[in-house]
Amino acid sequence: MDNRLTNKTAHDTDVWTAIHHLQKAIAAGGVDPKLLALVHLRVSQINACSPCVHAGAAAGKKAGDTDERLHTVAAWREAPFFTDAERAALALAEAATRLQDGAEGVSDAIWEEAVAHFGEERIGALNLEIALTNFFNRINRTIKEPAGRTWS
Repeated sequence: MDNRLTNKTAHDTDVWTAIHHLQKAIAAGGVDPKLLALVHLRVSQINACSPCVHAGAAAGKKAGDTDERLHTVAAWREAPFFTDAERAALALAEAATRLQDGAEGVSDAIWEEAVAHFGEERIGALNLEIALTNFFNRINRTIKEPAGRTWS
């Protein structure tokens, strides 16, 4: 697949500075980096964004996660490798990502379970990670960004 946007200057704008500030805010939000990587990976799998799937798996490994967890996050409901808090975050990520075609979105039950595990302090960072991943997925799918790069 050929990238539609090959001009490096397109990436050197104030937009990217703002994105880096969002990433810093997420990182400072108190959510375990392994969990942020799992959320990023799962959202990217749903959206079929190959560069973000690749980057999410690499970020998970860098944060110390295991291959068995990274390989089974797509089947997290059936896999025994995830905590209740991680399951709540993954449920929130999936519900917030699947907003198309009349999907329910984030139900009160999903939201309340996530808040019960993460509190008001960390739920904002988690929600922002989900939104920012969806943002990147849509850009990458639009410009046909190939898998293989990581951004850190």
